[in-house]
Amino acid sequence: MADFTGVTIGFVLMLAMMALGLHVAVAIFLTSVLAALVYFGPGLLDTFATQLWAVMNDFILTAIPLFVLLGELLMRAGVTQRMYSGMSTWLGRLPGGLLHTNIGASGLFAAVSGSSVATAATISTVALPELRSRGYNERIVLGSIAAGSTLGILIPPSVNLIIYGALTGASIGQLFAAGIVPGLMLIGLFMMAIIVMSIIWPGTSGALDEPATMRQKLSSLSSLLPPLSIFVVVMGVIYTGWATPTEAAAIGDIMSVGLAAWNRALTIPMLHDAFLSTVRTTAMILLIIVAAFYLKFIIGVLGVPQAMTSFVADMDLTPMGFIFALVIFYLILGCFIETLSMLVGTVPIVFPLVVHMGLDPVWFGIFLVLMMELALITPPVGMNLFVVQGVRGRGSVIDVFYGIIPFVGVVLLAVALIVFFPGIVLWLPNMMF
Repeated sequence: MADFTGVTIGFVLMLAMMALGLHVAVAIFLTSVLAALVYFGPGLLDTFATQLWAVMNDFILTAIPLFVLLGELLMRAGVTQRMYSGMSTWLGRLPGGLLHTNIGASGLFAAVSGSSVATAATISTVALPELRSRGYNERIVLGSIAAGSTLGILIPPSVNLIIYGALTGASIGQLFAAGIVPGLMLIGLFMMAIIVMSIIWPGTSGALDEPATMRQKLSSLSSLLPPLSIFVVVMGVIYTGWATPTEAAAIGDIMSVGLAAWNRALTIPMLHDAFLSTVRTTAMILLIIVAAFYLKFIIGVLGVPQAMTSFVADMDLTPMGFIFALVIFYLILGCFIETLSMLVGTVPIVFPLVVHMGLDPVWFGIFLVLMMELALITPPVGMNLFVVQGVRGRGSVIDVFYGIIPFVGVVLLAVALIVFFPGIVLWLPNMMF
């Protein structure tokens, strides 16, 4: 039987180390080492090499650097500026104007980059000067960009979903399929919120564009179709079974290099910067994954999953009560802990309980990603808030905090919808697989 007091102390200690700024992987690994020494002695540390080899020998993890590289190449290929302009042609006349373009462009860029932080930085750079010059409410502008960029970890291909699949054994293809409908739903909800705000507070949006002619709209498709085609090809070869996620990511990389060449942005320095950034990001992610798997191993040896399953069973919680408890847990945790830390630090403990309660692992993956989206936009540690403020380069981050409030409510509404209507998540993967 696991020592619940010791487990609680270890978990709090791990979160405290993260909150103090210690690298996520170091905090997780030190907690694992401490648990191994306290309960088993130094002999168990010899198993780390075996665990390291077992984790890094997983073929699915090779998809991570390839998808990271895909986002880096597109970000440097001049795709974003063209994509934003093309999207504004279609969405600029809706109530709220270019605020909708922030959401739409974020969704499309997220669909090929897989990173919320990259989406936040890229869209902020393009959108802020334009919307500032048109007299938009800056707080709502900042909030819409921070909120829209969270789609990067939900709409496939998502690195976070790959990591979740590696930690739990859930199908990456099913997870990717499960993220599409909730991602589109969230885009729609964000846009509805902008329309409502622009009607209630007319000063929210600035000067609207002149109505675009059909010829202009069709011409703008040349800016939208390239990134959309990469998304369709990458997802299509996965869902048809023609390629694994890793192979699909490689195909996307080849297409993005071709797109960079077409845009005359393909240079040796550009490739060098993209590769260097990819190596740094991948090294950080894989180091965290290795530490998380070792923590998962130690937790398993201690019998924590079995003990917690028995504990929850004795509490006689209903699945809905358990989900409500998870919402509160992740809401509080997300205010203080970075999203990747939430994912790798809690899944080894929470996932056995999810299985015990009869919840679908694919559904839970999307639920967890939505909770991570909330963590990205809730102060005081919401990463996207500080990325957007960093690009803004003036004023106080409090403006971003105010601007994000309506969108936090929208994400909570999305969580409620998938809880009460799980078919939103499961319909597409069940149909396709």
